[in-house]
Amino acid sequence: MKKLKFFTLIFFGLINAQKTNLAPSKPATDIHFGVKLTDEYRNLEDLQDVSTTNWMKSQTEYSTSVLNSIPNKNYYLNKRLELDKRQDYSISDLKITANDEYFYLKKKADEKTAKVYYRNGFNGQELLLYDPYKPDHDYLITLISPSWDGKKLAISLSEKGKEISQIMIMEVESRHIYPQIITQTNPASVGGIKWLEDNSGFLYVYYPVIDVTSNQFGKDTQSVLYRIGEDPNIRNDVFSSKNNPDLKINDDDFPAIISINADDQYYVGILVDTGDFRKTFISDKNDLLQGKKNWKPLYNKEDKVTYIRPAGNEIFFLSGYNSSNLKLCKTNVKSPDFRNPDVLVPEKKDEVFKNYTITKDGIYYTTTKNGVEAKLYLYKDGKEIPIELPYTSGNVDLQSKGKDFSDIWISCSGWANEDQRFRYTLKENVFSLENLVPTVEYPEFKDVVVEEMTFKARDGEEVPLSLIYNKNIKKNGNIPVLIDAYGAYGISRNPYFVKSYMLWAEQGGMIAVAHVRGGGEKGEQWHLGGFKATKPNTWRDVIDCAEYLIKEKYTSKEKLAVWGASAGGIAAGRAITERPDLFKAAIIEVGITNITRFENTPNGGGNTKEFGTVKDPIEFKSLLEMDAYQHIKKGEKYPATLITGGINDNRVIVWQPVKFAAKLMAKNKSETPVLLKIDYEGGHGNNIPLVQRYSNLGDIFGFAFWQLGHPDYQPKTKQKK
Repeated sequence: MKKLKFFTLIFFGLINAQKTNLAPSKPATDIHFGVKLTDEYRNLEDLQDVSTTNWMKSQTEYSTSVLNSIPNKNYYLNKRLELDKRQDYSISDLKITANDEYFYLKKKADEKTAKVYYRNGFNGQELLLYDPYKPDHDYLITLISPSWDGKKLAISLSEKGKEISQIMIMEVESRHIYPQIITQTNPASVGGIKWLEDNSGFLYVYYPVIDVTSNQFGKDTQSVLYRIGEDPNIRNDVFSSKNNPDLKINDDDFPAIISINADDQYYVGILVDTGDFRKTFISDKNDLLQGKKNWKPLYNKEDKVTYIRPAGNEIFFLSGYNSSNLKLCKTNVKSPDFRNPDVLVPEKKDEVFKNYTITKDGIYYTTTKNGVEAKLYLYKDGKEIPIELPYTSGNVDLQSKGKDFSDIWISCSGWANEDQRFRYTLKENVFSLENLVPTVEYPEFKDVVVEEMTFKARDGEEVPLSLIYNKNIKKNGNIPVLIDAYGAYGISRNPYFVKSYMLWAEQGGMIAVAHVRGGGEKGEQWHLGGFKATKPNTWRDVIDCAEYLIKEKYTSKEKLAVWGASAGGIAAGRAITERPDLFKAAIIEVGITNITRFENTPNGGGNTKEFGTVKDPIEFKSLLEMDAYQHIKKGEKYPATLITGGINDNRVIVWQPVKFAAKLMAKNKSETPVLLKIDYEGGHGNNIPLVQRYSNLGDIFGFAFWQLGHPDYQPKTKQKK
């Protein structure tokens, strides 16, 4: 009998099986300003419904089986663990006190989580202070905060990807842990831990509701004054809508108090939201500590003040008032004028102010051009002094002890340069290397290069683009390209050493970081260029980037993928729903995909300031335009898509990606896989062990290389007779 050979991908049967396991659908209809909006998977918003949870779990199991069957899928995970072992350990969240005591988190390569360490001075002996490991709990340290005198340490811990944390307090010398544990807070994201001048306690932000599925989550938060030894369940609310009804604080604002120096005479209370410019109040420190409700308005959103730093009776700040790229200013507490302040350093034409720190010698500040070219300056005696960096850097971070000290450290990094930390001595104009981690060589990345450029969008705007690739690849239209885009909240994608990008490039691919509108790379005008009614610029910049890369022979439609995380889900989701023909694959990681319903989520109310509200006819129209879920069409051929969500995600509730995946599976005409994977141990991608994060990234890169045709990631074929 003649043998017939049929070669078929092992996934073909799995994909067909998925088609028979579509999500249960119970449509709902809404009418907004005369527009009838059908939501075919409204039922999936009920995370208590057994049919919903069962479908989510079955899809996660299916997707896991598909991803685990991709050859070489674990390359990224194994390589990252190998690189970590080479470095031996990593250090983060470094805090230096006035008396030169170092507190930091350190994670060794073979450890699951970081521990707290201490040393007296840079060259001091390293001592272990606290290990969060518990056999029955999966805790991670999210933040540490030493008291001004360094004798006490507040440690914030979270569990299983949750951002809501608890705070414990340690006596540093004895390692004694106080029995009082503060719960229902999130200092790593909102408010921090601000110690009192006498080190007897601190200020933090309290969350009354911590259920991430509740619409009351994150509402009516309070700034609480806690003194060590007190019952943490008896909260001394000092700044909130409840305690200060005269301030007219919205329920979705986060009232947080900032304190920069121990001897500050005033506390500044900021209503934290998604914007850079926030309504702010001021109170005499002694009044607040004595329980007096004496907050006074300091400035409004319209004054466009950001990065405020009180120092004595002076207030330093960055101003966006008539200055898209910001300017460094100063005013006086006694007679503040934020619209006509003393301008110390005026706005620069092509550079955006990033950050600054006040020292005894003057004000050090940094700027960036297109978000990728960093510069360092010193403002001293009324003059601006440029300081040449140790090497060309895409990103520069500053750290100092405060206004009464000359100590200043500069950390420089880039896409292809690991972070290096230097102490700067002004008198000699010298940088001295003071790394807390060993310098590591990565010979496998020696051929990886970075190319910074711009491409012209359809409306003529020059959009910055960072390309990361192996210099030996040929520009023949056959390069696997992964476009990484975000474009929201005015956040800039500043360069830092991303080993995941380097590993993609090392395997012959190209990373294209598209600095699309909605970000802050070119100042406030860049943010406003992808904001509410102008939001289509965000995903159309992604589309124009893709077409530019194809036109320039870097890649082709069969070799092109787009990746968007969180708010970047709008960019990626709308790019593939507007131009499904342009991309071979897409990854939407914990992404906002159903923005017309986002306002109904626990984190949605505060985000109306960035995206808009369905209660306004004009803003509803903009929201509908940016809703990827609502733009999925029946019978369209969509690219292969990997969609992820986190069960503990309090920023983008898990049903957002779930609904998008369900509808995409049902409407997609092509045989391309649509994978939905829920992380049942994680949240928004942060506060999880590194091994878990590496594994999640391994899924993303393995899926993308599989779909883009990389030979090392192609599934084996079955042979039938």
